[in-house]
Amino acid sequence: MASPPDTSKSTKLERYNSYIRRVNSTKLLAASSKLLFRLTLLVALVLLFFFTLNYPPPLSADTTKDHRHPHRHLRTTSHNFFSSAFYGSGAAWEKQVRHSSTPRRPNGFSVLVTGAAGFVGTHCSLSLKKRGDGVLGLDNFNPYYDPTLKRARQNLLSKHQIFVVEGDLNDNVLLAKLFDIVPFTHILHLAAQAGVRYAMQNPQSYVNSNIAGFINLLEVAKSADPQPAIVWASSSSVYGLNTQNPFSESHRTDQPASLYAATKKAGEEIAHTYNHIYGLSITGLRFFTVYGPWGRPDMAYFFFTKDILQGKPINIYETHDGKPVARDFTYVDDVVKGCVGALDTTRKSTGSGGKKRGPAQLRIYNLGNTSPVSVAQLVGILESLLNVKAKKHVIKMPRNGDVPFTHANVSLAYKDFGYKPATDLATGLRKFVRWYVSYYGIESRVKKENTTTKNAHTDSQ
Repeated sequence: MASPPDTSKSTKLERYNSYIRRVNSTKLLAASSKLLFRLTLLVALVLLFFFTLNYPPPLSADTTKDHRHPHRHLRTTSHNFFSSAFYGSGAAWEKQVRHSSTPRRPNGFSVLVTGAAGFVGTHCSLSLKKRGDGVLGLDNFNPYYDPTLKRARQNLLSKHQIFVVEGDLNDNVLLAKLFDIVPFTHILHLAAQAGVRYAMQNPQSYVNSNIAGFINLLEVAKSADPQPAIVWASSSSVYGLNTQNPFSESHRTDQPASLYAATKKAGEEIAHTYNHIYGLSITGLRFFTVYGPWGRPDMAYFFFTKDILQGKPINIYETHDGKPVARDFTYVDDVVKGCVGALDTTRKSTGSGGKKRGPAQLRIYNLGNTSPVSVAQLVGILESLLNVKAKKHVIKMPRNGDVPFTHANVSLAYKDFGYKPATDLATGLRKFVRWYVSYYGIESRVKKENTTTKNAHTDSQ
């Protein structure tokens, strides 16, 4: 009779396999628990970082009184590692911000200048700093034109102890942080997407900067305590298809000829709204074709100079009925005086904590030269200064949003803060050309040509 099969080995093997499965299950459960814990911790840290950036800690009053305003306590924030690291170098960055914005004269202003590395922004910042006001710049250094020129302006400002924060108007967290650090008395808002023709290529950039960015700045300003007074740059472009001359602040501005003009007109209406609801003191300035040293390369006088020196042809526009195109060219120093005059005559905003306490100042002014000059005359002056004959093509003005004529009536600005332009186009262009040839390293060539011209003139006498 056969013996029964030996099952002891298979039983032991099954027990061993069962043991291994239990051990592996235990290890898997432990590993899964650790992974879940780490993922939970990571999510918590991400949420903490998000809420830290978007919901800054409550403000606390410092026991040290502000030496500029003896009855106002300085507001400070608890040190926030994440936001400080994100926007700068922590305490060192905040120290730069405070130092730059602290006035050096009695009763001096503390001014936030947006677009500080821009053309007009640089000149205004230098003027305010020179007289002892505190100036903090803000600029996003966008590539609309060569950013190296903006960086050069930034270096110029740095030499005069003016710090420019690199950031965007639409970054409300950054703006709120700056207002937490500094109790600004004034905002000089010059940041904008400029240029009439570029709006046909990139319309959204005008909405983002000139409308959304302006609203974001006003939102932060309305909640500040104290609320700052605001002076901002509108444009002569708002007059659009207006045919009355010279352009006066009382003339209609509801027929913009370009998207750029429309966004500036929208800015004026937005300013009215925030003044009416929140008590912000707001002054708008309509600039008329500003030119001068450190100017914008997209402006005609600038690229005409470049093309004339390089022997390239230039286009001179005329209207479709054969009339010359003319502009009220305004030298930058005159515009700076207008900006400073507007700042000096602002009244305080009347709101507090986002609530209006009484009627607030709302103004709009033209800042022009009051003497329109044709583009052909401008080219003639440049030819004389550069001692180079331009290769001119006279063509009909394209329908791209430009207007054929501008002429400023500045009597209101003269009446309210003594604005009086003092620089004619020939004098202003001479200063611009002197800067241009020096900045771009072609001074020796122009000097040589001018010397040759002078010698020839002397020999003929």
